[in-house]
Amino acid sequence: MVRQRQTRPGRVYQTVTALLNHRIFPDVKVQQPIWYKVIESIPPSEILTRPLPPQHKTPNPRVRRPSRLFQPQKLVYEEDGLRKTFYRDHPWELARPRMIIEMDGKDSRRFNWSKGLRQPGMPLCGESVVQRQMWMMHSDPSITTEQAYDIVRREFYALRHEEDVQRRIAQEEAQYVGAYFGRSFLNVGMQLEDQQYEQWKNWAGKQIEGIQAEQNAAYTTFGDEPAEAENLDVDEATGEPDAEILP
Repeated sequence: MVRQRQTRPGRVYQTVTALLNHRIFPDVKVQQPIWYKVIESIPPSEILTRPLPPQHKTPNPRVRRPSRLFQPQKLVYEEDGLRKTFYRDHPWELARPRMIIEMDGKDSRRFNWSKGLRQPGMPLCGESVVQRQMWMMHSDPSITTEQAYDIVRREFYALRHEEDVQRRIAQEEAQYVGAYFGRSFLNVGMQLEDQQYEQWKNWAGKQIEGIQAEQNAAYTTFGDEPAEAENLDVDEATGEPDAEILP
């Protein structure tokens, strides 16, 4: 038996549109389904065969299995390797707060990385190092990735040192006029670490006392069992009943 091709699922948009335009009660307002606009903009495929996804690079048949042939390939950009190298060497830069809100999605076009790491409207971060390094590599083809990274890294260290000096001077000036600052993040972290250490030390002391008490109890009872065994009768030890004495 030959089965016919099922085309109803692919025409769901046309069917719903016809039902909305030809209602039994024209005066009654019918709400459109939530997925109606989505199906209108992205209609289902009319080809029953599964097409291949866009190939960004030539697949290696030895590495990629046939079962993964229809899976989308990973998008790998040039900046990914540079970011991985930078944040591997500077993991604490990930702990700094960042603002990822963009105005119109074209903020990167307003940056001119030939002028340095500082850009208007963008705080100094690891992305500045990555973009500056990539610009240096493209502007001078003779320079290697390691050389560009070393140059930009030194610029980044100088700017971070400048920010630390400005922050320290601002704090000293504020303290001079009577400002008071609480504990820093480092002091708070050290205090929490000391509390956890004290709790662990109390717990470890109780554990050691319990183990020592068990050991002392085992040594104090040692030697009592043989003395009790000597006082036992042979019949009691073997469990045999006493023989009856005949007259």
